[in-house]
Amino acid sequence: MKTRIILVLASLFLTVNFGFAQQDEECMLNLTLMNDYVKSKKYDEAFEPWMKVRNKCPKFSYAIYAYGEKILKHKIKNTSGQEKIDFINDLMLVWDTGMGYFPSKYDLGEVLSDKGLLMYDNQKELGKSDQDIYNAFDEAYKQDLKNFTSAKGLYVYFTKVVDLFKADKAELQDVFNKYDDVYEQLESINEKYTTSLNKLIAKEEAGQTLTKKEKKYKKFYQDSLEANDKIAGSLDTYIGELANCENLIPLYQRDFPTYKNDAVWLKRAVSRMYNKECTDDPLYIDLVKAYDATAPSADTKYFTATILYKQGKNKEGDDYIKQAYDLEEDVFKKGRLAKKIANSYKKRGSYGAARQYYREALKLNPSDGTPHLQIAAMYAKSANSCGDTNFNKRAVFWYAAQEALKAGRVDPSMKKSAQQAANSYNGNAPTKAEIFEAGNAGTTINIGCWIGGSVKVPNL
Repeated sequence: MKTRIILVLASLFLTVNFGFAQQDEECMLNLTLMNDYVKSKKYDEAFEPWMKVRNKCPKFSYAIYAYGEKILKHKIKNTSGQEKIDFINDLMLVWDTGMGYFPSKYDLGEVLSDKGLLMYDNQKELGKSDQDIYNAFDEAYKQDLKNFTSAKGLYVYFTKVVDLFKADKAELQDVFNKYDDVYEQLESINEKYTTSLNKLIAKEEAGQTLTKKEKKYKKFYQDSLEANDKIAGSLDTYIGELANCENLIPLYQRDFPTYKNDAVWLKRAVSRMYNKECTDDPLYIDLVKAYDATAPSADTKYFTATILYKQGKNKEGDDYIKQAYDLEEDVFKKGRLAKKIANSYKKRGSYGAARQYYREALKLNPSDGTPHLQIAAMYAKSANSCGDTNFNKRAVFWYAAQEALKAGRVDPSMKKSAQQAANSYNGNAPTKAEIFEAGNAGTTINIGCWIGGSVKVPNL
């Protein structure tokens, strides 16, 4: 029996410290039983051997805590009342004990955010207040921000400060500050995922095959980025009417004298005023000037350009835009800035300049498909201006459809929207009957004006 147990454990990748209890046979037996039951998802049957090995040999194996978490989550899900509360508290204890015995297996920020989520999911049963939940996540934020990466945890962290504000237990500025904290953390997480994802995409584009492990990582990065984007959108929805010009302007007017030399405060104030389209107020100009004077950067040059554009000084604004782009050194931020600049040019109808920056964005962040859709939209809008005949003008829609489909190829989350856009563009292109009548199936049409490309007429 003892030999069989040792052989089984050797094949399970369990971290066992054989120094404890001289390979105690009872602990080895219960550890094996626990493992067999958990592997078969028989969590109720696993509970008894787990408790035995946990109580007798708490330092014996990390599996005690990894599997114990699975067992207790099952118990929490399938019990109620005081029994459920006891299991919840025991799971908290398992995390603490496991982290004490096997610190290399845990990250403090992750454990603290997991505790916060456990409390949030069972807030009513545990009798926890919104302040209690907020404090749990605040501890994770303050003690180990690097490993506070749970999208749901970050979302709940922010929503609780909003709830506290609505209950007159927090200031409006606290809400804005926490929004910025959470949004910046999501951006930081996204930057890491995007950098890793782009390396895998570059490997594929070079004709190399991803390993099985790399394929899993690629999917993880893509799924995580999609989830984080949804959370970011939910933050904006949740903050809702609180972040409007009527609230922002008097708040920033009040605090500006105090923070006029605080670069972080100025950056956040300017960004929020810009994003909420409060740029017509004179305060916005004062904030931008103070921000540029305090900490000149790509950001300050960009926001200065927005003021110049508002004043109709497009040439000067373009000069500042170029400065902003040249100053930004961070690849991830540069890619996002390129998209912002491109969007600005597109809005002004400067499609050639817009495409230039969209293409820069694609070079810097090839896993982002949105620039392809924006370029396609500009092609479609220019169709009537980029051809010498009605047929050739409408052929531009084929070109737009090809560009739109690229979005789905680089970003799986955009496949549906890319296909819908392509279908819409193709619906405006010449029909088979028109191709037959023109007699030009399979020929290439050169597209003029700013587009400057070519498209092949489909064969019948």
